[in-house]
Amino acid sequence: MKEILHTALYEAGKILLDNFGKISDYEVKESQSSIVTKSDIDSEKRIMEIIEGEFPLHNLLGEETGFRNKKSEYTWVVDPIDGTSNFAAGIPWFGVIICVLKDFKPYMAGCYLPVPDQLYFAEKGEGATLNGNAISVSKEVELKNILMSYSLDFSDEPGKTEKEAKTIQMLVQNVRNLRSTNCLIDFCYTADGKLGGCANRTTKIWDIAGPVLLIEEAGGIATDLKGNALDFYVTDEDYGRNFEILASNKILHSKVISVITN
Repeated sequence: MKEILHTALYEAGKILLDNFGKISDYEVKESQSSIVTKSDIDSEKRIMEIIEGEFPLHNLLGEETGFRNKKSEYTWVVDPIDGTSNFAAGIPWFGVIICVLKDFKPYMAGCYLPVPDQLYFAEKGEGATLNGNAISVSKEVELKNILMSYSLDFSDEPGKTEKEAKTIQMLVQNVRNLRSTNCLIDFCYTADGKLGGCANRTTKIWDIAGPVLLIEEAGGIATDLKGNALDFYVTDEDYGRNFEILASNKILHSKVISVITN
C-alpha cells in the first residue's frame, strides 16, 4: 500500500511540474476562491488509475470526481492539487495529498511538494518523515515565539468575514507573526516544526485527512477550533461537508484555543 501511495504521489507530481507556469485557463467552482484546472483533472485521473489498478475494491474519494463508495474498510482520499490558485498563478506553493482511511480513520498519508521534491509521509503508529527522515512538531511552549499559519477563503456565510477578522486580530496579538500559503505547505511546516501551528475555518476532507495524520504522527494534535476531535466518517451525501482545523503541539494547541475562544 505504501509503495502504491508513493507512486501515485510522484506520478501526479510529474503532471503538475510539466504544466506549472503554463496555465492560462481555469474554471471557478462553488466560490470565487475555488478553481479547477485541467491539471487537477489529469492529476486525479492518474492517481485513481494507479490506486484502482492495485486495489479495485477500495473506496475512492476525490476532490474532482466525488465519492465512489464500494463498501470497503479502506477509503483513498485524494486532493490532486492542493493550492490550485497558487499553481495557476505560477506560485510554487502547491502539492498533492493522498490519505488512506481505514474504517474512516487516517491510516496512511502522503503530502508531496513537487517543486522542492519533498515527500512528507506518515503511517499510523509509525511516526512521520520528510524524504525518509523523521520529523517532529515544534517543541516551543510560548505563543509569542512562534510563527503560525491562518488560512481563509471567501465565504458568504453571514458574519463569517467578521469572525475571520477577529480571529486574525487575536492571533496576531499573541504569536510572533502570521503566515499563510493557504495550502498543504502550512500543515507540512507545522509537522516538521517550522511553524508552531496552523488553523483554517473552512476546509474539506481531502485538504486535511492526510495532514492530520502527518501532524499526529509527528507528535502534534489536530482538532476543530474548539478542541473537538475530527470525524472523517462520510456518506454519499455529505462527503463534501466543511471542516475546521487547528493543529499544533500539545502545549500550544490549548493556548491557541484559549486565544480564539476568548
